Amino acid sequence: MLGGLCQRVVVFSLLLAVSGIMLARLASGIRQQAPIAPSSSSSPAAAVAAFAATAANRSRSSLAAKASSAMSPALRYRAPIVVPARKQPHTATIVVLHGLGDTGDGWAGSAPELAAAVPHARLVFPHAPERPISLNFGMRMPGWYDIKSLEDIDQREDREGILESQRYVLDGLVSGAGGSGAGRTAVVGFSQGGAIALAALRGSVRLAGVVGMSTYVPLRKEVPLVSAANAATPILLCHGDADAVVAYDFGLAASELLKNATKAPVEFKTYRGMAHSANPEELRDVAAFLKRVLPPV
Repeated sequence: MLGGLCQRVVVFSLLLAVSGIMLARLASGIRQQAPIAPSSSSSPAAAVAAFAATAANRSRSSLAAKASSAMSPALRYRAPIVVPARKQPHTATIVVLHGLGDTGDGWAGSAPELAAAVPHARLVFPHAPERPISLNFGMRMPGWYDIKSLEDIDQREDREGILESQRYVLDGLVSGAGGSGAGRTAVVGFSQGGAIALAALRGSVRLAGVVGMSTYVPLRKEVPLVSAANAATPILLCHGDADAVVAYDFGLAASELLKNATKAPVEFKTYRGMAHSANPEELRDVAAFLKRVLPPV
C-alpha cells in the first residue's frame, strides 16, 4: 500500500514538472520575461525588492497592499505577479490560480495569449503559500489547501484551508482589483487552483466568469455551491480525458453539479488524449471565454 502511494506521489511530481515544461513552451519565449520568483527563505522586504528589480514595469503596489490585509497571519503570501493591461486604464481583471506545487510564475507565461484576447484586462498571477501536504508525507510546498488523496473525491477535505484561500482570492485579489468595477473580474484556476476558482462562486462578490481547468468542486456536499451574487456568472470547465491526477470523471461530475446549482451557462470542454496539463487548444478556448465575459466597456 505504501509502495503504491509512493508511486502516485512520484507520478504526481513528474506530471507537475511536465505541466511546467508544457506551459513554458506555450509561452514561446515570453516566459523568460516573467519575474524571477524570490526565494521563500527571503524576508518580505527582500522579496519585494527582488520582485521590483525584475519587474519594475508591473504595477502591483495597491493590489499587494489589499491582499496583505486579507491574508491569514499563519500563512505567508508573496505579492502576486501583476501584468498591466495593454489598453489603459484597465477596465477588467483576470486572476489566474496555479495548481499544487506550482507558483504564479508557472502560469505567467500564458499572459500574452490572454492579453491578446482581453487587452483591457489586468492579469494577476498569485502565489499560494507553502504548507504541509498530507499526500506528499507532510512535505511543505505551495498549495491552496491540504489534500490527502488524488483518488477519493469524498475524502475528508481541508475545509479551513479551502475557505482561507477563497477569502484571500475574493477579499485580497478580486475586491482589490481597483478600477475594474463590480462584476468585471474573472477567476481562472488549474487543478487545485481550479477548485478555489469554483469555490469563489460561493462568495458574495459578483464575478464576470469562472474557469476551472482539470479540477473538481470542493466541499461539494455543502450548499449553496453558487451564491445568489453569482447566479448569472458563466462557468467554463476544461478537462483532458487522459488525466491521471484529477480524474476526468471528477470534471464531468463538477459540470453536472454546477448545472444543477445555477441557471447560468456551464460549458464543459473535453481534450482528447490530454493528461493533467494544458495545451494550446485549451488556452485558446479559455481566452475566447474571457473575451466573451469581459467585453470592452
